[in-house]
Amino acid sequence: MGQFAAVMRLAELPLGSMRACMVGGRELVICHTRAGVFALDNICTHAHARLSEGRLRATRLTCPLHGTSFDIRDGRVLTPPAAVPLPTHAVRVVDGAIEVAVGPPTA
Repeated sequence: MGQFAAVMRLAELPLGSMRACMVGGRELVICHTRAGVFALDNICTHAHARLSEGRLRATRLTCPLHGTSFDIRDGRVLTPPAAVPLPTHAVRVVDGAIEVAVGPPTA
């Protein structure tokens, strides 16, 4: 795990919404739900689509391209066609700022 870096203010990400950002050279999607704030890679593991352009419903993130859905809490695949989980990243909120620690790139 890398160092934590501030990505945005919590107030800029309303409950039930998501936003893409770059951290440590990786494109992430930050999701704010009743379950908490979560950070995942923004590119679907099935096809090159930006998940931030899909739908967020509770803890389910659905890809706009083929409808694969992932659990934002742990990145696991909930519905096909994807078979590979999404990488997730550590998140904390400090003084109203969302901070993310990005792990090493996956193969």
